[in-house]
Amino acid sequence: MDLQNAQKVVDNWINNHGVRYFNELTNMAQLTEEVGEVARIISRRYGEQSEKESDKNKDLGEELADVLFVVLCLANQTSVNLQEAFDKKLQLKTNRDHNRHHSNEKLK
Repeated sequence: MDLQNAQKVVDNWINNHGVRYFNELTNMAQLTEEVGEVARIISRRYGEQSEKESDKNKDLGEELADVLFVVLCLANQTSVNLQEAFDKKLQLKTNRDHNRHHSNEKLK
């Protein structure tokens, strides 16, 4: 599924199951909360902190999907076409960073 279709799926879900979108500020707070949950899993599972027993069954994919869902909500609410924005950003990064990353001694 591309991002444009994902935005439509989320919009349909909101309209059929979610009653309405939370306002943008609430969704920004939700996004921050969801990113925090991802950070907790990453820092404990892959970082130097020990993983608590209560965190061992947390699904990183599910938490990343939560982040994506809220990002799609925010895009819908603010009339951002994420597919266009992503394609444009990927092209910019490709043009700007290809040689820079290949010549970075730290990445070899």
